[in-house]
Amino acid sequence: MRRILRPDARVVALLASLAAVATLAALVVWHPANLLMVGLALLCVVLTTITGTAVAAARERTDRSSTGEAPPDQPDVLPVGLDADTLDALDSAAVRAQLGLNDR
Repeated sequence: MRRILRPDARVVALLASLAAVATLAALVVWHPANLLMVGLALLCVVLTTITGTAVAAARERTDRSSTGEAPPDQPDVLPVGLDADTLDALDSAAVRAQLGLNDR
C-alpha cells in the first residue's frame, strides 16, 4: 500500500533537525532532574539519528540522480525467484552469469 504523503528526505532531515534543536534547547534552558530529562535526552538522540539517516538518503539520491544509473555491479531489478537466500546458496560466478554481469 502506498502512502499518500511521501516527504522528501531533505524535508525529513530539516524537520528532524529542528525538532532535535528544540529538544536540546529545552534541556539546556529547563533542567529537569528526573526521568523527564532522560526521556528528552533519548528523544534528542533519536531525532539526531533520524536527521543523519535522512541526510545520507538525500545524498545517495543526489549521487544516483546525477549519474543517472545504479552503482556498478548492481542490477536494477533481480529476476523473479532470485532472492537473498537463493543468492547465498548459489555460486557467485553462476549468479553473475545468470544476471549477465562480467567478471573483472
